[in-house]
Amino acid sequence: MRVRSRNLDPVNPDALARAESLIATIPDFPEPGILFRDVSPLLADAAGLRTIAMAMAEPFVGSFDVVAGVEARGFLLAGAIAIASGTGLAPIRKAGKLPRPAGVVSYDLEYGSATIEMSGDLAAGARVLLVDDVLATGGTLRAGQQLLEQLGYTLAGTSVLMELSALQGREVCGPVHSVFTV
Repeated sequence: MRVRSRNLDPVNPDALARAESLIATIPDFPEPGILFRDVSPLLADAAGLRTIAMAMAEPFVGSFDVVAGVEARGFLLAGAIAIASGTGLAPIRKAGKLPRPAGVVSYDLEYGSATIEMSGDLAAGARVLLVDDVLATGGTLRAGQQLLEQLGYTLAGTSVLMELSALQGREVCGPVHSVFTV
């Protein structure tokens, strides 16, 4: 049985600007020269979290049955989107964290490699909205897209809270809806 995402309230531009103001910029973390965008203050603010959940899902309303979140902060955003849209949540985990992984994809990172897994618990052909917190080089999101394809699910779209445009991740993973771009 398919569960269609329900309509969400339109995103208020003032609320979106307020939500963005809650993202802290931490210089020289995790290493010198890096400006880390800390979304923890935004996640801790109920109104801000609701606003970004709606903004991340808005372009895809009615086109997805479940939200897949990439570990770890993607889980938090996916959960908020799933609740706001009346759909379910499917976690995409780091290797070795699932008792019954049905699909596995390995990919390269800036400084190494990683592997993600997902269970095969969704209905065949389920329409999945893939979400994560940040689009950087695109490797993680592309691996998530490949994982959904491998398991026979339909990618309804890809949405992120923030895109680091200088790293050109869109060239790797294709069209992505980003709420904020830095």
